[in-house]
Amino acid sequence: MAPESRRRLITIAIVAFVLGILIIPSLFSNKTVKTISYSALIHDARHSQVISASINTSSGVITGQLSNGTNYTANGPAPILTDEVSTFQTNNVVVTFANPSSFASTFLPYLIWILIFVGFFVFANRQAKGQMNGMMSVGRSKAKQFSEDRPKTTFADVAGYLGVKQEISEVVEFLKTPARYKEIGALIPKGILLVGPPGTGKTMLARAVAGEAGVPFFSVSGSDFMEMFVGVGASRVRDLFATARKQSPAIVFIDEIDSIGRKRGAGVGGGHDEREQTLNQMLNEMDGFDPTEGVVVIAATNRPDVLDPALLRPGRFDRQIVVPLPDLEERLPILQVHAKGKPLDPSVDLEMVARGTPGMSGADLANLVNEAALHAVRRHSETIGMEDFESARDRVMMGQLRDTMVLNDEERQRIAFHESGHALLSYVLPKTDPLHKITIIPRGMALGVTMTLPEEDRHIMSREHLEDSLCMRMGGRVAELLVYGDLSTGAADDLQRNTELARRMVREWGMSKEIGPMAWGANNQVFLGEDLMHTRDYSDHTSQVIDDEVERILREQEARAIEVLTLHRRGLEAVTSALLEHETLDGETAARLIDEAHGEPVHAHGTKTVSSLTGVNRAVAKSPKPEPALSPVATTPNWQPPTLPAV
Repeated sequence: MAPESRRRLITIAIVAFVLGILIIPSLFSNKTVKTISYSALIHDARHSQVISASINTSSGVITGQLSNGTNYTANGPAPILTDEVSTFQTNNVVVTFANPSSFASTFLPYLIWILIFVGFFVFANRQAKGQMNGMMSVGRSKAKQFSEDRPKTTFADVAGYLGVKQEISEVVEFLKTPARYKEIGALIPKGILLVGPPGTGKTMLARAVAGEAGVPFFSVSGSDFMEMFVGVGASRVRDLFATARKQSPAIVFIDEIDSIGRKRGAGVGGGHDEREQTLNQMLNEMDGFDPTEGVVVIAATNRPDVLDPALLRPGRFDRQIVVPLPDLEERLPILQVHAKGKPLDPSVDLEMVARGTPGMSGADLANLVNEAALHAVRRHSETIGMEDFESARDRVMMGQLRDTMVLNDEERQRIAFHESGHALLSYVLPKTDPLHKITIIPRGMALGVTMTLPEEDRHIMSREHLEDSLCMRMGGRVAELLVYGDLSTGAADDLQRNTELARRMVREWGMSKEIGPMAWGANNQVFLGEDLMHTRDYSDHTSQVIDDEVERILREQEARAIEVLTLHRRGLEAVTSALLEHETLDGETAARLIDEAHGEPVHAHGTKTVSSLTGVNRAVAKSPKPEPALSPVATTPNWQPPTLPAV
């Protein structure tokens, strides 16, 4: 039993005992006692109305019973007079003498209060000792130690990442059989840094190491070292490594190490004393004057750029293992792990689900399977089908449906033209990602969504792909301009993302002839404070050139969008009409409408779309319908497109 629970139980028992002493006797004394005067008692005794009399020789109190059955009590003289005793005896009163004064009756009330006082004193003393122990243990490590049977996660539970598991398993094998490595002269890495985006399974890999290792495993978060008092973090680091050294060989896992391992001397105000002292102590423990032997440190972070260089040098974190987003071959076993034990419909093809979820991390895939199960419950199904995975993917990628939002007819029509512009350019342009789905039902923070999916995992992007992406995002703004002759606020997010992408093309990726093969103004993290007070690394003239190039790229892509949408104007109206009728179209339906309106297939090799997981079209529109009627189309936009520059 915990000390706090034990103290609470003792306190309740003492209170119950005292209340019992005070209350229980009164509950059992159910007889009424009549108090009479001493003279009245003598009068009743002379008239034979008293049956018994018990005389207390010490206090003179007389108790007994009257002839009518009433119990009485009277205060007589102490000591009792002989004449009164003779009066009782003469009138046949049964007389007894009592002297109840004893140790128990005299000192019991005082003893109870003494016990209460002593108990309270002991309780307060223990509380004070507990607080003192808490203050004295503030510098102790909060690391959790795991035995061989806890946790149960092993490398078999971590799907994919064969190279990552191989490198980590070498450390586990070294700790289990160090002689095999020492014969060849191989030294164990002192530190392993797991680097990767959030949700890729870095912590799960560490849990698998704990499950596989036959040595003590200590797990702690980087934030557990930080306190408001300077020096506490360093003390906890010393205590952690001292404990691990006593049980070496051992493994120490530090999650989110960037919380204590950031660059020293950086930040507004020159840094953070507590964090820097903690980092200094960790550097000393890992490879200082008295290095720790037989203790391997495994750390995880998704921000390796903010770590101190001294932490990453050889001798500390000797090995950095990148845990990337899973590719197609790794997503399938991850889905199989998370779908294990769930009632899947026989029609479910997890390989198709894996192909349709590029860019998702392991945590995203786990959430996808869970969302599919929740959707199956909502439709009262006993199994999880492909339509559940389709709905779950739409929710994860496009956001939650907002059925309660009601749009008027004018807003719905403008949104339909906007999304149709995105969809048409996504289908027509050669380097954009294939079209997957269009909807004018509000989802998440958007009033409408056009969803594209890459055909395969992409690791680099060409300039043509970036330019087509810019043009595709211009489609909504340009469609509104062509149809209504003016603009709305619906393109705010498109313009922001396009401006950011175009600026990176010019400043970071050297995709401008005017700037050339140079990178300017790489984005460092502001909170590091390294460049906060520094001047920019390019002149005002270069800044003007950068702005001009960004503007040129965006205007060129806007002109392309106007040109393509003007050419496929009938396809734009066909997709818009179908959207107004069905609210949601899949990529194949939109592609068929655009091809029919164009008079021939836009792509000779076939439609450039991504099918839904279920393989069933959301809408079956085969040709543009005249209703609902669209707003009058502007014959000429108010804003004239710029002249395309010669290549």
